[in-house]
Amino acid sequence: MDDGAAQAIASGGGTMKFPANKPLRLESGGSLPGLEVAYKTYGVLNAQKSNAILVCHALTGDQHAASPHPVTGKPGWWDRVIGPGLPLDPQRYFIICSNVIGGCMGSTGPGSLNPKTGEPYGLAFPVITIGDMVRAQAMLVEALGIETLFAVVGGSMGGMQVLQWAADYPEKLFSAICIAAAARHSAQNIAFHEVGRQAIMADPDWRSGEYEKHRVRPEKGLAVARMAAHITYLSEQALQRKFGRELQRDGLSWGFDADFQVESYLRHQGASFVDRFDANSYLYITRALDYFDLGAKHGGVLTEAFARARAVRFCILSFSSDWLYPTPESRDIVRALNAAGCRASFAEIESDKGHDAFFLDEPELDRILRGFLGANAQARGLA
Repeated sequence: MDDGAAQAIASGGGTMKFPANKPLRLESGGSLPGLEVAYKTYGVLNAQKSNAILVCHALTGDQHAASPHPVTGKPGWWDRVIGPGLPLDPQRYFIICSNVIGGCMGSTGPGSLNPKTGEPYGLAFPVITIGDMVRAQAMLVEALGIETLFAVVGGSMGGMQVLQWAADYPEKLFSAICIAAAARHSAQNIAFHEVGRQAIMADPDWRSGEYEKHRVRPEKGLAVARMAAHITYLSEQALQRKFGRELQRDGLSWGFDADFQVESYLRHQGASFVDRFDANSYLYITRALDYFDLGAKHGGVLTEAFARARAVRFCILSFSSDWLYPTPESRDIVRALNAAGCRASFAEIESDKGHDAFFLDEPELDRILRGFLGANAQARGLA
């Protein structure tokens, strides 16, 4: 480990900058020179470097998993899971969370400066994949001097990264936890993403992706994209329980104001999202999700993707009301793992909270995470 990496660990993260002679090779055939990966750490790496857990974030997440967000000031997106006495306990584990490439919180993305022009990449940024995100994470983990991760954990897009890790770097994993994800993106999900992208690109302030040059932002289009996506993160039961047909005020407006509480909620979600997220990053990351198909390189046979992962211990979790990545898609992953001879446990957690349940108070999720990690910590000699 170099001095810069050691100092970053002591300070709880930073931005790992890789020299131009260590570019990130991309699946599209191109590369990203001068790669930067922004990350946060929680806890202390033990002397054996055997207690590291990589947490992979979802589409609109970032590296601030258990610390206040520097833009919004809100708590970390998984601070109910990461913390002293919680399933991912930094008093026991060294926890790493990095902003994916293509993101907008410090890792190289479309808002970064293009070394060829000195201006933001915009649409000159190359199209990226989940595999590219994982290769960047692997470069970070190696730079931190960690040969084998005790676990890689993630939900939604983070779960896809977990599966990609297992397929591409099984020798660097002891265990893997995939939550509310799938081995490939469905036609329905691609369709929802296309609606969001078109909303952004239809905003006059998008300016063909060069809005930063014109000092404007396509806030309306990005807000609509967020509103459409947010519907998929909930369930019909959750929407009915939280809002039903309750009005925002006494009586109807007989117009197009937010008459219903659910309308006001979605508008708030859209408006608050534009304060912390970049429109072009949204385009690139949703495209990476659409391209995700773990079995595609193996003749469509998912089992073959896990052929080298027999030593990895897997935990696959789904939620009963998740219609974005429904339970049958998790079962497909488990069947493929079993067919490949991998050790895999599976649980469908009963919840009416929809896809976003893994962000919310779900005691059963906490119990499973704590039990799986605890049992494997003993096997790993961390207890």
